[in-house]
Amino acid sequence: MIYENILECIGHTPLIKLSRLFPQESISVIAKMEMLNPGGSIKDRPALYMLKEGLKSGLIKPDSHIVESSSGNLAIALAIACKIYGLKFTAVVDPKIASANLHMLKLHNTHVEMVSEKDQNGGYLETRIKTVKHLCNTLPNAVWINQYANPDNWKSHYFGEAEEIISQVDRKIDYLVVGASTSGTIMGVSRRLKEKFPNLKVVAVDIVGSVLFGGKSGPREIPGIGASTVPPLLSPHEIDKVIYVNDYESAVGCRELLQHEGIFAGGSSGSSISAIKKLIPDIPAGSCILTLLPDRGDRYLDIVYDDKWFEMVKERYQPQPGKLHKNLTLQNIF
Repeated sequence: MIYENILECIGHTPLIKLSRLFPQESISVIAKMEMLNPGGSIKDRPALYMLKEGLKSGLIKPDSHIVESSSGNLAIALAIACKIYGLKFTAVVDPKIASANLHMLKLHNTHVEMVSEKDQNGGYLETRIKTVKHLCNTLPNAVWINQYANPDNWKSHYFGEAEEIISQVDRKIDYLVVGASTSGTIMGVSRRLKEKFPNLKVVAVDIVGSVLFGGKSGPREIPGIGASTVPPLLSPHEIDKVIYVNDYESAVGCRELLQHEGIFAGGSSGSSISAIKKLIPDIPAGSCILTLLPDRGDRYLDIVYDDKWFEMVKERYQPQPGKLHKNLTLQNIF
């Protein structure tokens, strides 16, 4: 098949069994490879869906100037989609954005607004949103698609990867383990999967320092997971369990994915892997766990895959001996 444009290549990502990383015969762990979307992340789905629905409803017009707050991946996805649709785009980002993401935005000729002031919870989300609102009041034809409250965000995952998963699996899914941030992914995927698997347990993965589920605000190094403000899309009563991981545990999860499965994944993927390790001892034999690997590791070379950064967060969290692999420098992995 020859596609008309790059947007038509979004979706239809494969499922992979993580049998080397999780060799327990009694537990199956399956990963949806969302990093294989053309823009490099799961955010291709909501970017395209929100633009299409906005154009269909008339909220977005051919001369609209799209403005959105992003930690990186959605900004790249919107940059690609806006280019195809011929729309102007401004991304509001913060200093935590991966340097590779920032470089890619510039390659796409995206206008970038970098905020520097932290919000009251020590993050940047409220500051980014404040900047978005200011731009919408000053830029001609500006439209904020608002990934944090737009129901088309979670619907993109409901009709997207969740529908694909149902058509791909040959077994019952018992646990869904997904990192939470804007919450569009976990809400959309879990709602559709629960229709197919009513007894599914939804496990949200949050990062230490995030306030999504009542945690104490604190410093966080890895973008794309957690938040300093609770987004309107999050429906906590639909979550069965929350597992917290820290930056070090997330990096360990990334490096173990690379070491055992040859999968070069981003920070939130590692968060989910470490959360699954914590979950497995408490679930029945025969269970099947599904997770998503949202983006690629090349955007995290200067943090997760940098040995100096890795040693810094390792020292900060002082993990108990034996809890996690301690010798996971890149030299040892390869």
